[in-house]
Formats: sequence, structure tokens, C-alpha cells
Amino acid sequence: MRAKQQPWRRGAVVIGAIIVATGTGIALVNPHLTRYVESDAFRAEIEKQTAKGLHFPAGIYSPIRRTGILSATSDGFRAKNGRKALTSLDAHGITARFNPLGVFLRRWQLDEVHIEGGEVGIQTYEPKPEPSPTKPWYHVFLPQRIYLREVRSEPADVTWRFRNEKGGFFGTRLLITPHGRDFEYQATGGTMKGALIPDLALRHTHLLITQTLLTLYVLDLAPAPKSDGFIQAEGTAGTREDKSVNFKVKFAKVPVREWLPASWHDHVSGLAAGTVHWSGQNPKLETSQVQGSIRINDGRVRHLPFLEKLGSITGKKSIEQLELSECSADLDWNSPKVEIKNIVIEDTGKFRIEGSLSVREHSLGGAIKLGLAREYLEWLPHAEEVFPSEEAGYLWTTVHLSGTIDKPEQDLSPRIIDALKESPGAFLGLIFRQLSEWLKDAFGS
Repeated sequence: MRAKQQPWRRGAVVIGAIIVATGTGIALVNPHLTRYVESDAFRAEIEKQTAKGLHFPAGIYSPIRRTGILSATSDGFRAKNGRKALTSLDAHGITARFNPLGVFLRRWQLDEVHIEGGEVGIQTYEPKPEPSPTKPWYHVFLPQRIYLREVRSEPADVTWRFRNEKGGFFGTRLLITPHGRDFEYQATGGTMKGALIPDLALRHTHLLITQTLLTLYVLDLAPAPKSDGFIQAEGTAGTREDKSVNFKVKFAKVPVREWLPASWHDHVSGLAAGTVHWSGQNPKLETSQVQGSIRINDGRVRHLPFLEKLGSITGKKSIEQLELSECSADLDWNSPKVEIKNIVIEDTGKFRIEGSLSVREHSLGGAIKLGLAREYLEWLPHAEEVFPSEEAGYLWTTVHLSGTIDKPEQDLSPRIIDALKESPGAFLGLIFRQLSEWLKDAFGS
């Protein structure tokens, strides 16, 4: 009598039969599948579905080549005039892995998409009804859309338009993941470029753009790739009926030179730290409120024409080079008025400035307390009459500001001129010093 067959042997036989049948099926179907995946008909269908999934009116793939049972590659995909978060897409060197189980969820699911490089344009957008093309009767059995589970890109450009200028993250590694019918974006490395700002090194950013809201989870920038300074931001901006903005920024060890006009680069240096809170009913600066504070550490000011003029007037060359022991101020912008408050600027032993100023529709106002060390007022006769109080080693006066931004006015100069008029000798001494400086500039020292 033959021994009864063990259960594990029966299981092994069944598994082996399944493997053989599957392998035989793949071997028989594989050439036909390859021809279909690499056909123009399949490429046209994938172009249509990709464009639909990314909300483009159309898209173009380079020829598709099958590289595995469930994977394929293409040299590129291009699309433009996007209707939602993506405005344009130009991807190079695309490799994708298809998940057939997605068909049961009625979607063309790509689990892994790798891109060698390219450029993607993004925007905030207002949702609009999308066209619904006529569907065949059998559409109920077909996948409805492309589903991208994960898209990774080698160094690429993520760009946008601001004040009619192109900006963005350039040469960054990009990760795109779905968030419902929208997408989350994460970028690491590369450079951030934009209007009104110098180039900044991107450490990391993470944002989400939906039909109603742009959410910036984190933006971490550095003044230079190896700098220990930082600029970090987070916040939200409405993209539909509610277009309000609310962003917070903090920064430290940021060189001020690159944020100033080029003509100032050789004259001013220092490291900035502070905070900014920007809010408003919409992104327009005219309706925004901005509160901020700034402090400059290791501030230096050298060889400015204004300081050279002061050096000539006072006869003290040391005033031409300033080492700022303190430099800070607070900003309150509530359009149309801008206030710069709690101003403190000091070069210990030379001068100190305290006070505030305001600008409303180009009109200038405010009051500044100016303190000067006595040695820098030796040229001025009866200095105590113009600088009537003495405290902390300085002679002090209050300077009232008026006029406009283009033509600022102050009330200190008239008082100094009146004091000089009462002392012809001091006035002539000042004139001769000015003449001497002019001759040195004209003929050399």
C-alpha cells in the first residue's frame, strides 16, 4: 500500500505549478506586452491620462521603452498651461514602475517615478470647472486617472513668477507626493533666486498647494552654502475667495551687504538678526501689515561720502570709520504708514542716535535724539546752545524730520548755521578746512 502523501509536499506541488504557469504566461504575453507599451497608441493614452492627472490640457512623452515586467522609461515629458498648482512641466530621463493593483481602484497607479532633471512651474490658483470630454460606454470599467504615489527628481528647477520676474528653487532635489487630488512638495539643496532678494542657499522646504490654501510648513535658507546663518519661514496664503496671508520669518547671522544697493557694498558690513510677521487680506503690499525687528551685529560703516564730509567739517578723521556697538530698530508697516521705531545706533565714544521716524504717502516725519562726544563738536562755537543737554558722555540735541522721502528736511542745520554766524572765526575755519580738502582732492596731498 502506497504511503500517504505529506501535506507540505502537496503544497509545494501547487506552488510550483502556479510559478510554472505564471512564468509560462509571462513568457507568452511578454513580447505582446512590450510591443503594446512601446506603441504609439499606448503612449497617446498615457499622455492623455498624465495630462489629466496633473491638470494640463495636453502633454507629450518621448518614446516609451519597457525596462521590466512593470517598469518603463522615457527620455522626457513636456506640458504647459496648467490649470492648477502646476503651470508647466519639462521632465528629462523618466523611469516609472506601474502598480497593476491600482486598476481595482480605477486609477493608473505609478508607485515610483524617478526624474533625472528638468523644470516645473508652480502657482497659486483659483479653481475653475474643468472640461469633461465625452466618454465611451465602457469607461466605467477603465481607470479614471493617473495616481502618482511618489515622484523624485535629481537636481531640477521649481519656478514661479513674482512681480513679473522669474524666481524659484534652482538645482534642487525634489520630492512630490499626493495629498488627495493635490500635491505636497519638498525640496532639498540648490539655490533660491527671486526679485528683491540676493541668491540664497536652500537647505529644505516643504509646502502644500490645494484648491483653497497654500501652506508653507517650513522654508530653511542660508546666506551661503557653508554659512551658519539662517532665514526660516512658515505660514499660509489663501488661494480662493479668502486670499489672506499670514507668514512669520526669523533670521540670524545674515550679512547685510548683499541686501543693500550695489553702491553700498564696499562701505557697509555686519550680520543681521531679527523677526518679521507679514499678514493681510491679500498678498498686495498696499493692504499688508508688517511688524518686525532687526539687530545688526559687528556693524561697520566706512568711507561713505557723508562720513567723509563730517570728517572734513569736524577735523576728526576717526568719524569716517564707524564700529557700531549697537544698531537696532523695530518696523511697523500698516499701509499707507510705515513707522521705524526704537531706533538705536551707537559707536561708543563717538555718537549715539535714538528715536523714531515715519513715512506716510512719501511724507517724512519723526524725531531723532543725536548725541555726540564733545571732541567732535570742538569746531562748533557755543556747542551747548545747539546740543543743550549732556548725558552718558555725549552732548545731546533733538532733530525733527519733515519733508518727503525725495526731499527730506531737518531742523538741525539751521541751528548750526545760526551758531556759525555768531562766530565769524569759526565759520572761516570751517571754510578753510573745506577748501583744503577740495585742493587735496583736486591736486593730491
